[in-house]
Amino acid sequence: MKAINKNGVIETYGSAPSQFQGNIKHYAGGFNLLTDEEQEAEGLYDVVTPEYNEKTQELGDIYWDTDNGNFTYPVTDITFDDSLEDMKAAAITELKNNLNTKLTETDWYYVRKTDTAAPIPDSIQTERDGHRNICNTKESEINALTDKASVASFNTLIE
Repeated sequence: MKAINKNGVIETYGSAPSQFQGNIKHYAGGFNLLTDEEQEAEGLYDVVTPEYNEKTQELGDIYWDTDNGNFTYPVTDITFDDSLEDMKAAAITELKNNLNTKLTETDWYYVRKTDTAAPIPDSIQTERDGHRNICNTKESEINALTDKASVASFNTLIE
């Protein structure tokens, strides 16, 4: 990703554009083939996106990082509006929905048993019991959390 500061307004590009009106001259059909140094001479620099946790942090407005000679974004912590208890309840609901989705994969064994009396394989029952145990353990872990960021970043998948 590239960016340029044009009169105080930072414009970003997914990559170096093929056509570009630089400070020195106009480039048609080849600006993207210039070296980084040549692009920088025209004011077009790399954009560095810092690592951050999308569940607990967000990126602010792009700015010029003088120390590193590139454009970047500040990272700030998300302020969660919901209460800790509401966030826990939502995480538990998501967890149970994920359990239901996982169990749905083998529900057909139970339909078949009802229709034809065919037995459910022990391995399937063991797998389903394991998923329920994981769900119960994770629900306890969610209830034990003490801060919103931990709840927001908790993995509710049943694997």
